[in-house]
Amino acid sequence: MKTLRLFLYPFALIYRIITGIRNWCYDSGVCKSYSIPGKSITVGNISVGGTGKSPMVDYLIGLLLDNSVEVNTLSRGYGRTTKGLLEVNETSTALEVGDEPLMYKQKYGEQIKGLVCEDRKTGVEHIRSRSEACILLDDAFQHRKVKAEIQIVLSTFENPFFKDHLLPAGNLRESKNGVKRADILLFTKAPDDLDRAVKESYIKQSGINPEKVFFSHIEYSGLESASGTSNSVPENLLLVTGIADPGPLQNELNKNYHVELIKFPDHYNYTSADLLRIREKFDTFEALEKGIVTTEKDLMRLKEIPEFLEDLQNWYVQPIKFKIDREKEFNDLITNYACKN
Repeated sequence: MKTLRLFLYPFALIYRIITGIRNWCYDSGVCKSYSIPGKSITVGNISVGGTGKSPMVDYLIGLLLDNSVEVNTLSRGYGRTTKGLLEVNETSTALEVGDEPLMYKQKYGEQIKGLVCEDRKTGVEHIRSRSEACILLDDAFQHRKVKAEIQIVLSTFENPFFKDHLLPAGNLRESKNGVKRADILLFTKAPDDLDRAVKESYIKQSGINPEKVFFSHIEYSGLESASGTSNSVPENLLLVTGIADPGPLQNELNKNYHVELIKFPDHYNYTSADLLRIREKFDTFEALEKGIVTTEKDLMRLKEIPEFLEDLQNWYVQPIKFKIDREKEFNDLITNYACKN
């Protein structure tokens, strides 16, 4: 794969020119960005693949609600089969609004409002016509037609942006210099016992003010039964995911269970045929004590299938928590902004 990507560098150069011209147009004022009135925070990245935007948005929702800040999420609704502006309700489906917006809504209920819209400016104007809530924009860093007051950029610790290359030779959506537009840079999926010298190296290579650079890791709590019962978790598990990078989750589960993986594409919309394939694989397990585990995002999409709801007793869900180093400093940056007049 690395050898193949070497041959793609000429195309990456063309991509660099195109994205560079686009960014220059916005930076110079040739193209106008719509500055979002009121409080607004963007969570995004400059690379393709899973950087942990969903748990970051979830973390911010919880933080803002704990500080009595009204919250409205705005997302494109990736993976949905609908178009245009839609409000997210607890009775919505992942096919209608996307898995992540639905997950936030079902978790927080009436405490938050959610909206999906491909055109972020249209979505923002709709929200502002009815509310002064703090708007959390999911994956809108490259959507330069709108500009949030606080822009958070995520980059994975294992594949940091400063070691990556532009598409299609690498995974970067734009030049590494794009990170300089960020107000906060957060390296995700880092080891929880990260050495200080390594942190300093990453901060230096990022070129960002050290006070605005943070590191985070995922904490995994105990598996929960999808049926809501208190069933004990069996030793043998089939892990079913449609996320960008299931590796860290699989490694975590391997610490306590015997795990096999069935991997689907990111934001995959499951079908009855997929459930049959999963069941056939599950039935090959010789062990009597066995179960199927998935993620909270995948659960939103699996619930679309009637057959899934008939087989809940075999399914488990892995909840996760986002843990940030220098947590108080990070939280203060967000709450001091969101709570000020």
